Amino acid sequence: MKSHWQILVVDDEMVMRESMAAWLREDGYTVDTAGTGSEAIQLARQKSYAICFVDLKMPGGMDGIETMMEIRKLQPDAAVIIITAYATVDTAITAMKEGAQEYIVKPCNPEEISLLVERIIKIRNLQRENQILRKKLTRQYHYHDIITKSPRMQEVLELTKEVASYRSTVLIRGESGTGKELVARAVHFSGDRAEKPFITVSCAALTETLLESELFGHEKGSFTGAAAQTKGKFELASGGTIFLDEIGDISPKLQADLLRVLQEKRFYRVGGTQEVSVDARVIAATNRDLAEEVRQGRFRDDLYYRLNVIEIRLPPLRERREDIPLLAEHFVERIARELGKDIGGVSEDALKALMDYDWPGNVRELENAVERAVVSCRNHVLTSDNLQFLVEANRSQPVWTIPPETTLQELERKAIIETLQRTRGNIKESASILGIDRSTLYEKIRRYDIPRGETVAQRG
Repeated sequence: MKSHWQILVVDDEMVMRESMAAWLREDGYTVDTAGTGSEAIQLARQKSYAICFVDLKMPGGMDGIETMMEIRKLQPDAAVIIITAYATVDTAITAMKEGAQEYIVKPCNPEEISLLVERIIKIRNLQRENQILRKKLTRQYHYHDIITKSPRMQEVLELTKEVASYRSTVLIRGESGTGKELVARAVHFSGDRAEKPFITVSCAALTETLLESELFGHEKGSFTGAAAQTKGKFELASGGTIFLDEIGDISPKLQADLLRVLQEKRFYRVGGTQEVSVDARVIAATNRDLAEEVRQGRFRDDLYYRLNVIEIRLPPLRERREDIPLLAEHFVERIARELGKDIGGVSEDALKALMDYDWPGNVRELENAVERAVVSCRNHVLTSDNLQFLVEANRSQPVWTIPPETTLQELERKAIIETLQRTRGNIKESASILGIDRSTLYEKIRRYDIPRGETVAQRG
């Protein structure tokens, strides 16, 4: 419907602006008018306009070019048409350089105005259709709340489908913010336990005694404040799945207790004397290299092997950059809806800012950055101005330069160490990133005498 498209006419001559508004209303458009630039800016702060007709010469300290520039700051997608009775080549060039879509000369021909508006609206409709197609594309790459078109993540999703109905334990590895819980949910809700409970426990958030009670429950009177028998998360998850997040943080005692549950499917509540049987599939997640934790004596090897029956490794966001536009569009749409803001997408310059950033906090950091940008956004589209904090964070990153008299061997050693640190000592993943096979990487680690400690530094 034409009435859906809002048009603004800005002219200090009342006869001119009312005549143009009347022509456009006859064509079925919704039209507002303003007599000054400042009045037009106020209207643009309150409404979204598809097209703005702006007179070049206006009194009051703000001419048509300045008015247009301010409107475009508020509404980058608005088509601005400059109108003037004093047409010169210089003014036309200035108007177009500053972002005017068209330049027309008074007296205006109503038929010319109608054709011009119709042409601009056709373009806007095409843009809207493209936006709808992009959203459909996002849904195409949407699987159990995981949005991706990355080949590496597609492999992960295929694996989740393949193992969904198994009873085997799953260990999900990945940096903080990569979406380990989403993948755990995908495993659960893709399998035959989907109708049963999915229970999550953050192992890093609780002390040993509280976590023990949280996992296994407790009997009445087993400790101060235990006023009644309470079921633990394992019992609540019976028939379904229990997701143990940050499993690498549990104490030696709880490691032993968990091993017994995995082996025997039975446990005692805290303070209890009667065994409780349980049938819950265990999915665990960690941002640590548990194999190295075992080597260092901090994690039980028998528990590690019980947990690591099926391993799923999630790549960091910086290694699946093709997902950034999809994720950004999804987060903008959801967050704008939650905040009641009319934001229709992400501009090219904003996407560039998102693509240029390294995302140490991964998808979680991207979501937080988009929320911050949406809160500050005053336009219909997210722009790089709303992501200035990312641009400045990138600028503050030290520029890497090769120190004088550095040998090729020293550069290669540094590249291997930094890659091993990023992958938390994972040889297979590091070899893939470096573009060499595992045997070559092992040989180079020996040749350059890279200590094991350096390969797992900065675990975080």
